[in-house]
Amino acid sequence: MVNREALTARATALTGELRARGVELVALTFVDNAGIARVKAVPLRKLPSAAAWGVGASKSFDFFGSDDVITGGEHSLGPVGDLRLHPDLDALTVLAGQPGWAWAPVTKLDQEGEPHPQDPRALLATAVDRLAARGLRARMSFEIEWVITGADAPDDPTSATAGPAYGYARLSEHADYLRALVSTLDQQGVGVEQIHPEYADGQFELSVAAADPVRAADVAVLTKETIRALSHRHGLKASFTPKFAPAGVGNGGHVHLSVLDGARNLFSGGERVFGLTPAAESFSAGILRRLPALLAIGAPSVVSYLRLEPHHWAGVYGAWGLENRETPLRLVRGVAGNRDSAANLEVKCFDLTANPYLLAAALLFAGMAGADEGATLPVPLDVDPGTLTEEERTARGIERLPQRLEEAVAAFEADKGLAAAFGAPLAATIVDVRRAEIERFAHATPEEITAAQRWRH
Repeated sequence: MVNREALTARATALTGELRARGVELVALTFVDNAGIARVKAVPLRKLPSAAAWGVGASKSFDFFGSDDVITGGEHSLGPVGDLRLHPDLDALTVLAGQPGWAWAPVTKLDQEGEPHPQDPRALLATAVDRLAARGLRARMSFEIEWVITGADAPDDPTSATAGPAYGYARLSEHADYLRALVSTLDQQGVGVEQIHPEYADGQFELSVAAADPVRAADVAVLTKETIRALSHRHGLKASFTPKFAPAGVGNGGHVHLSVLDGARNLFSGGERVFGLTPAAESFSAGILRRLPALLAIGAPSVVSYLRLEPHHWAGVYGAWGLENRETPLRLVRGVAGNRDSAANLEVKCFDLTANPYLLAAALLFAGMAGADEGATLPVPLDVDPGTLTEEERTARGIERLPQRLEEAVAAFEADKGLAAAFGAPLAATIVDVRRAEIERFAHATPEEITAAQRWRH
């Protein structure tokens, strides 16, 4: 039950603190099944009411596509019905880069105060609770990659900066922009671990500290929107699309995760290969087995599959390896003497069109399924799988991951365990939204797909 009196009291106390910090409005965000962060905002004086009673929102947001078209579906009520968006006061953040504003992610409840069965953030909280029931907890972080362009030439990534891949020249050109970005994130409680130019023209990458999965997904949303806002203030545009142009290098959205038993990192100090514990191996194997289905969540757009090419460090073959950046599962051990805290699993085949709450939940559910199965990992791969012949890959049991969204959706539908973990209404809606996207781009060229999706996420 919603303790409306307690929420009112707490939000009222927060209102005074926020007003003293110059806050006038609070942005309330949720991420839809197409991966778009949607928002409603309230004046600061309305925060207590929003916390206790929620802000109204149509149920149709569950069925929004990336093009803002509302698709039909088994659980769609069209314009009928109402949900209440309740800000998470624990996650409320003053936006240092947008004066006068604060931000909070929301939980979706119905008008009776019951959880909405299609709320991705609530689903992730459920996954975290199920892991906790096993005596375990997870730590996660999302890598953020983006391309900047000049606002007056938004379709040309060389309009803002070119220079060598990973080159200091590119950093020097935008030193003020990058410094302001890291400073702003720091003021917002986001622990930036590193920031650097990436491979493509105009491309940068930012890594943040690991956190519990719900916080990690919140930080992914907050970081993207902060990058977008700071880019605008510096006369730039930021694109997080998986493929800015057909011939270019794409933006990834890699996920790092580790599983802990108390303070012990299960990805280090074990008796299995590379120091994995049996629990970490089974968890990883559960994810590896389900990567085709997981792509429907982590690479949820037609444009995602333009990025998933061999030799692009995107991880397109079903394999894993130690520090192998061409396998979708890369075990990161860290340096000797620091592995107890540093060892983690990086999943490389996902991108930033994904809803981070859905993706984090899916990874936890897949890992727990692997644990229940006692799954084991195949022999690790120490070469680029794309350099092997088809016969060599077949002999090693390495298959190409889905090359089209249709294939990933079919794999998701076939994985009854994953669908059950999501719940029938949400699983069906995800499929409905994906099929609408597939139909939209059924006859589009790569040029048309990238142009249409360049500025949507």
